[in-house]
Amino acid sequence: MAETRKSIVNSPAGGWGALNATEAHLARQEILVRGNRALLSMNKPGGFDCPSCAWPDPRKPHTFEYCENGAKAVAWEATRKRATPEFFAAHTVTELSGWTDHAIEDVGRLTEPMRYNSATDKYERASWGEAFAAIGAELRALDPRRIELYTSGRTSNEAAFLYQTFGRLLGTNNFPDCSNMCHETTTVALPESIGVGKGTVDLDDFEDCDAIFIFGQNPGTNSPRMLGYLHDMAKRGVPIVTFNPLKERGLIAFANPQNAVEMLTGGGQKISSQYFQLRVGGDIAAVQGICKAVLAAAESSTGSKRILDEAFIAQHTHGFQAFATYLRNLPWERLEHYSGLCRADMETAADIYMKAERVIACWGMGITQHRRGGDAMQQIMNLLFLRGNVGRKGAGACPIRGHSNVQGDRTVGIYQKPKEPFLRRMDDVFGFNSSREPGHDVAQCCEAILRHEVDAFISMGGNFFRAIPDNARVAAEVPRLRLTVYVATKPNLSHMTHGLSSWLLPCLGRTERDVQNGQVQTITIEDSFSMVHGSVGLLEPARPHLRSEIDIVCGLARAAVADRAAIDWDAFVNDYSLIRDKIEAVFPDQFNNYNARIAQPGGFRLPNGARERKWDTPTGRANFLFKDGLIDADDDAPEAPHLQLITLRSHDQFNTTVYSNDDRYRGVRGERMVVFMNARDISALGLQEGAMIEFATVWHDDIDRRLGGFRVVAFDIPPGCCAAYYPETNGLLPLAHRDERSNTPAAKSVPVRITAVAPGEPVAADGGVAEHGRARETDPTSVPLA
Repeated sequence: MAETRKSIVNSPAGGWGALNATEAHLARQEILVRGNRALLSMNKPGGFDCPSCAWPDPRKPHTFEYCENGAKAVAWEATRKRATPEFFAAHTVTELSGWTDHAIEDVGRLTEPMRYNSATDKYERASWGEAFAAIGAELRALDPRRIELYTSGRTSNEAAFLYQTFGRLLGTNNFPDCSNMCHETTTVALPESIGVGKGTVDLDDFEDCDAIFIFGQNPGTNSPRMLGYLHDMAKRGVPIVTFNPLKERGLIAFANPQNAVEMLTGGGQKISSQYFQLRVGGDIAAVQGICKAVLAAAESSTGSKRILDEAFIAQHTHGFQAFATYLRNLPWERLEHYSGLCRADMETAADIYMKAERVIACWGMGITQHRRGGDAMQQIMNLLFLRGNVGRKGAGACPIRGHSNVQGDRTVGIYQKPKEPFLRRMDDVFGFNSSREPGHDVAQCCEAILRHEVDAFISMGGNFFRAIPDNARVAAEVPRLRLTVYVATKPNLSHMTHGLSSWLLPCLGRTERDVQNGQVQTITIEDSFSMVHGSVGLLEPARPHLRSEIDIVCGLARAAVADRAAIDWDAFVNDYSLIRDKIEAVFPDQFNNYNARIAQPGGFRLPNGARERKWDTPTGRANFLFKDGLIDADDDAPEAPHLQLITLRSHDQFNTTVYSNDDRYRGVRGERMVVFMNARDISALGLQEGAMIEFATVWHDDIDRRLGGFRVVAFDIPPGCCAAYYPETNGLLPLAHRDERSNTPAAKSVPVRITAVAPGEPVAADGGVAEHGRARETDPTSVPLA
């Protein structure tokens, strides 16, 4: 079985498997013809932006400018299935809270506003007028500091901007958002290095670079359109150097579905020229080892070619000498121990780096979701600085965001710690006084819920109470809240985590035509490369009376804060260009001539000082940053039974949305309660493949976090490491286990203990999944989610 899985993982990603999966998912959602027609308009000028990942659109798109997982996202949203009031009448919330993530979302699209009735334990039909009036009255009666406004990355720039305006009129800066759970580390740590919290490259740079280094990013599942660029780079001989604990199929080989030869022959292109399987959390040591080798080569070089870009270092950086001294004193034995790589591996990577004139460094949540993720990211920047690989063609920093507009939401004001210049412009443009009190991010929101300091929670999309750390503990306190409001396209398990008063407000999807005042409206999206472009839905709405997110935000604002500023909310609903005018007024340097520029093909790029070698840092330069000591105590190389758990997506998954229970790229079919382990650890624990195990978190508080019912799967992963799917494992992740700068949960390195479960032995969770069952996270201090 393990050998079969090895052959599966080593076979090319993409190809006929991707095409077949696309058609299967469209058929499963009963939109085979309609869905294929919609996909031809996705990621193109005049069409709609993919509701999945944030990979940018090319200037000259292909006919089929979408990937397998983007097609799944469209199928999931454009489904003909419906979650009607009749469906909710047939099922209590208590029952629905026991369904799987896949089963409850597969019911289909929400069709009408729904209000929770505690007497019947069911959601029941309501009108939009009833919903807005009741929610508005509740919000007006609350202390704004006890109101939380969550934002998902699916929200457009226009909806997000109005949402934060609404929140600041309420009087709160509590804006937890999905970036707090993924790339907040980038937002916080990168500015310390280069003065901006975004990447510095564009798509053209991929065509001009000489080598690319990929850290903790799995494009085959998380941003598959990136594979097309990696495919072409590898084909022209560009070294692709990958650092990732798991062997991931998309990083090994890729058969491009748009390449006729590869489709006809069943072949594919090798992607990674070097694949370094470092241990979980070993990125800091690995990158510093590469830097150490580069520095040593530079100091011993007698040739005419300079290895370091001394002019760049002298003119544009600060702190090089201190960093160089630190590198010289680092013992190779220490670097090998904590990276999980040998010295020769790091020197090989350094040699590739030194031979390349232009290098791009990419990273994903394998970097950001660690307790020292910010430190790891800054070491990647140090590596780029050594040879001047920031701010020039074909080179730079490339964080890959995981959700379509998560970056844009932050740009237009979804932020819990707003700066004074922004607040002053908000006050001037809208005529009110914003609160200056810092608000809550996701971790702080969860802590406030646990302390019973939250009265209302409003969610603009997302699946908050499944996505968070310690989710069972936090969800157990939600029934104390006076109000929960969920704006969504589909029901999910968070919606079954309700307050005393709870509402489901159904909204239009990204794929659907948004007609207001007789005119089709355009929304805008910012991708991972800071390009802002328009998105126009194509499909007829799932129901005629669904409202757009913008319409819903304006309805809430009219009901709750209409008397607090002279804002024409109706005008915003009727014409989204008026919202963009206000965004431009608040952000004149970034969104100058906003409406005109989104009309041009491909949109426009937001300013990025680091791309032009303008450094908005206290030193006025790019900063070499590091800390003495590579590790903290719980980062030491573990041995069974103590392992470092990576929580990850399956290939049929986007964030907490589970399209099916298959993971084709890892050879798993029909199940999700599995743990991927190294064969050596399986043997050391006295286990065999297929054995059932229980996890227990190794953490320094009094909470007993246990989760059972997982089946052992042998996989190509370093000893001391294991992996399992989220959100099923989120209950194992302590809320306090997070990046020290940004509060991003350390979901890629959860310290756990694994023990065997004998047949018939009770476990801390139900490992079996009934027709609509779900493995529940349990905790001695918690109560069921509903």
